Amino acid sequence: MSGRWLRNHAPRADASVRLLCFPYAGGNAAMFREWPALLPDEVEPIAVQLPGRDDRYDEPPHTDMAALVAELLPAVLPVLDRPFACYGFSMGARVALELAHALRARDLPLPARLFVASSAAPSLRLPVRGWSEPDEGLIAYLRDLGGTPAAVFDHPELLELFLPLVRADLAVVGRHEPPPRAPLDVPIRAFAGAADTGASPDRMEPWRAETSAAFDLTVVPGAHFFTDDGLRQVLRTAVEDLLAVGAAGQ
Repeated sequence: MSGRWLRNHAPRADASVRLLCFPYAGGNAAMFREWPALLPDEVEPIAVQLPGRDDRYDEPPHTDMAALVAELLPAVLPVLDRPFACYGFSMGARVALELAHALRARDLPLPARLFVASSAAPSLRLPVRGWSEPDEGLIAYLRDLGGTPAAVFDHPELLELFLPLVRADLAVVGRHEPPPRAPLDVPIRAFAGAADTGASPDRMEPWRAETSAAFDLTVVPGAHFFTDDGLRQVLRTAVEDLLAVGAAGQ
């Protein structure tokens, strides 16, 4: 396991498929800490830990997608020795997509499935809020999204530490212009919160253009951050897909 980049909270040597999990802007690998208890033994979740947070707080966060993926790619190679899929939430969806393209460009193993959640389709080229705004604008955006603990907003010292990190993460997506390229030959399933406005079901449906294989859109309860029932539905649906991957040995 590549120590800086990957966190395996519950190693499963006999799992038939691995699930690489990519967090949202400002998020960290801990958001997937409970997933081993929610997934069957056949699925081994492995969380990606980006620089600038938790035990990597002393490393500068990336602000450029190409540089991030260039460092991430060699770190994930050791865990691609069995069938795998990628799950990306919000910013993480875009990172997972770019990683898949980087793997294809180098003729390396591709994910058997790509799961993208709460992320408007790249082809829409929508502006990303927050990263280029003053702190007040970024804070307002974070409040609109939800998901940030109230304690962060209530304590200036926490906010001072958090804002540069989330601004850098948002810049990764906000500055990125995907080049013209052929779609991936990887099935994609998109998950959209029914009440999400920024990544509404209508804005997630065009993820269809990113694949020449199957595409499915699943709408779940919640907004940008799903309700508990919504997350359970996400995991149930993803597990059905992942067990099919494991059974096929893809």
